[in-house]
Amino acid sequence: MENPNDLLTTEQAAAEEFDSKISPATMQWWRAKGRGPKYLKIGRRVVYRRCDLRAYVEAGERAPEAA
Repeated sequence: MENPNDLLTTEQAAAEEFDSKISPATMQWWRAKGRGPKYLKIGRRVVYRRCDLRAYVEAGERAPEAA
């Protein structure tokens, strides 16, 4: 069972939460530019909470506009 507070590496986050449509390198670039989902630094290690990744994706969700 998935826990919303699971910690994922950049590689796991790209593969699992973004279905490999976003590369780990893109996520690294986002961090350098102050963009993208929230992340944690534990020592030198960067990890993402599953709930923060999902919140980031949902924040970009848009409803279709009427024509």
